[in-house]
Amino acid sequence: MDLITPLDTICRLIIRAREAEAQVTAIETDEEDDPTESDDGFAVLEDEANEVVEEEIQALLDDLGEDQLAEVLALAWVGQGTYDASEWEDALAEANEGGEDKIAQILDMPMLAGYLDGGLAAFDLSCDGVGQVD
Repeated sequence: MDLITPLDTICRLIIRAREAEAQVTAIETDEEDDPTESDDGFAVLEDEANEVVEEEIQALLDDLGEDQLAEVLALAWVGQGTYDASEWEDALAEANEGGEDKIAQILDMPMLAGYLDGGLAAFDLSCDGVGQVD
């Protein structure tokens, strides 16, 4: 299986999806103005709006062609276990013929980073060393 989507693009999507998944909804209290002053060590993970990360994920997906979006969706399905690696052509065909918005389907996956990572691993691909300068 040869990817038409650059591996570094998929890896960047995985990194940003992990960042979005790591953030939790902020708990607002009238007493606390600055979450960094909180006694809660996890307060720095709170983000009322993951706008920057979400916008970058959206931009990454917007820059992909329809065939690349189908590939990302099919990779996520393989990582999710909906399809096996041996069923790649079937997953890709379903992703290509799906009537729903591919971007919406991708963004609606609650564990997107893990699914994409698992999809890559099913084909002996990984993000190890991608984007690093030696």
